This record gives sequence, structure tokens and C-alpha cells, in this order.
Amino acid sequence: MVTEQSEMDSLKAGDVAILGVPFDENSSFMRGPAGGPAEIRKQLHCGSANYYAEDGTNIEASDRIFDVGDIDFRVETDWLQTIENGAGDILSRGAKLLSLGGDHSVTWPLIRAHAKVHPKLTILQIDAHPDLYDSLDGNRHAHACPFARIMEEGLVERLVQIGIRTLNKHQREQAERFGVEIIEMKDWSADKLPLFDSPLYLTLDLDGLDPAAAPGVSHHEPGGFSARQVIEIIQNLPPVLVGADIVELNPVRDHFGMTAMLGSKLLREIGAKMMM
Repeated sequence: MVTEQSEMDSLKAGDVAILGVPFDENSSFMRGPAGGPAEIRKQLHCGSANYYAEDGTNIEASDRIFDVGDIDFRVETDWLQTIENGAGDILSRGAKLLSLGGDHSVTWPLIRAHAKVHPKLTILQIDAHPDLYDSLDGNRHAHACPFARIMEEGLVERLVQIGIRTLNKHQREQAERFGVEIIEMKDWSADKLPLFDSPLYLTLDLDGLDPAAAPGVSHHEPGGFSARQVIEIIQNLPPVLVGADIVELNPVRDHFGMTAMLGSKLLREIGAKMMM
């Protein structure tokens, strides 16, 4: 793994770039996810675990995965364009992008960038919440709204949500309006993972996991996936994964870095899958 920002020009087709998106201004309950990228990297390199994914891929030894640093939000004031441009620069080189958030609002501009490269994109969303609100507390950019914006703009052909366990009337209506495929957590079994044969983007909100596995999130929602279930979902995806993000780690609520360590584990598994 190459970790210098200056190595961005070394990216080539098929490489995987890790990009931090330390942004949480659209969080609704509490701030903190802007610290997520740094904490995941800290646990990745802490020495407590190694760099191997379970399929034997050593992401540290690979010359196909690059950590290109973080998006700098001090330069531009338009967060949407800043994220879209940063992602687009990487994708224009033919590389794949694995982003570390940040609250879930960052997925909207990330998908904008991916949709320009992959016009028949499918999203698989692992989450406790569908994030389909038209507006939350008067903010149409809130982290509870990104998939309403994505579907309104027609950026993807298909949105599949799994692990959902907070649907209300408004979001059910939004899901029906946009044709979202939802497998609620109460109905989940491993054999229900849909088939994917078009370019796939995985967005992984850490509150999709049970708080026992991932306490370091702003919105605890009991009854979610185990860490093993999420790892198996990633491992069972077909080799069509063109992009991914891991979002909503809130270090303020984490205990002993255990959620950040889980994030680093999932980073290894997703990175290995994206290099296939």
C-alpha cells in the first residue's frame, strides 16, 4: 500500500484508492464522524492486527492499493462539489475508489462522480436507516436524505438496502416512489442477498451493525448485523464492485477503538474484493 499523497499520479486502471472524506456538517444528532477516517487508519496501522484480508490478500504489500489522503475542506466552501471533484479526479485515472467518511451525506457526491463513469450503477446499502427523507430538520442535504437526492437525480439504476430497521410512513412512501428494494433486518437471511451483475457500489453505514459490534456510531439501533454477517456479505459479492464507502464512525462514542478496528477490518475485506 502506498500512503503518500504525491503518489496519486501513480494510479492506473484497476488500482484501488483509499480517500478520506472527513465531513460531518450534515449530521443531525451529534457531530463526530469527521474524525472517522483518521481513526480507521490509526487502527489499520496500530500493529494490533495485520494487513491481511481473509482471502489471503495483504493490502499493505500490494502495489495496487493507494492511500491518497483526505479531501481538504479548508480550500473550497461547496462541500458537494469538493467531494465530487475529489472523487472524480481519482476515477478519471481508471482507479476504483474506497472512501472513508464522514457522515452519510458524503455518499451523494461520491455517487455523482461514480455515475459519470458507470452509467448503469447499482448501490448496495448496509444500514439501519434508509436515509430517504425528503428533508430532515429543514435540511435536504442531511445525512438522512442522500438516497432521496441520488434517486431524484436518476444517478443509479437500482438501490438495494439491507439491514433496515427504522422505516416510518414517510420513508416507506419514498421507497415506493423511487422503486427501492428493501430487505428489512427482521426479514434478513443470507440467502436473500440479491444477485448483482452490473457495476456495484457498496455503501456501508456502520450503524447497520448491531451496537454490540459497533458502538462508535451516533445513532445506536439495536438488532443489527453481526460483524461476521457483514464480512460474509462482502465476501459473497460478485467481482463487480467498482466503488465503496464506509461511513458514520463517530470516535466520540467509540470504546477502546473497537468500532474503528472493525472499520479497518472491513476496509481490508472491501479492498481485497475491489482488487479482484
